[in-house]
Amino acid sequence: MIPLLLIEDETDLGLIIADNLRAAEYEVSHYADGEKGLEAFFRNKPEIVILDVMLPGIDGFVIAKKIREADTETPILFLTARTQTADVVNAFELGANDYLRKPFSLEELKVRINALVQRNLWQSQKRFIHIGDYVMDSMRQILKYKENKEMNLSFRECELIKILYENKNKVVHRQEMIHAVWPNDRFFTGRSLDVFISRIRTYLQHDHRITIVNIRAIGYKMII
Repeated sequence: MIPLLLIEDETDLGLIIADNLRAAEYEVSHYADGEKGLEAFFRNKPEIVILDVMLPGIDGFVIAKKIREADTETPILFLTARTQTADVVNAFELGANDYLRKPFSLEELKVRINALVQRNLWQSQKRFIHIGDYVMDSMRQILKYKENKEMNLSFRECELIKILYENKNKVVHRQEMIHAVWPNDRFFTGRSLDVFISRIRTYLQHDHRITIVNIRAIGYKMII
């Protein structure tokens, strides 16, 4: 079953949507409060988010912004009674993948959700990265070694592992990594990068074929 997060404060509508999606074999977590819904996103890491705009606590636009600061891949579908073009534009600028105005039919909602799921399946080869005996789920930011317990990664740890793996057996320059992962952080330093790399080495230590080499004053190389 595909885990889906529904953040909708209209009680009856939320229950109807949740029941219909469960019948369609989605694993639905439903929250009526914006803050609790956002906490659930980072705790459960669903594969798709259905998000109302007007919510108690924090609104859907703020939630989408916070999700996109840490996760650029999980599909977000907005549900809203707002009809102004500016709201639609704002939703897409914040990283929404689709936008459905209320009232809507449940069949149309299912079709749109299925389209987002199919898009993710098409991208699945990019999502799951096999690194030696490890598998990294770049969408849910999870690293797994064989049958061992899953390890949760931060967004930046995940991005660094992707960069190193995509350039395996080649040197990746320090400034290239910093620019890719911390593009707007003027206070981030190379020493901080070293701390992240050290942490990643610890995560990958169980497969002795994997080595991350420090090329002094230049960058890092992942050798597999």
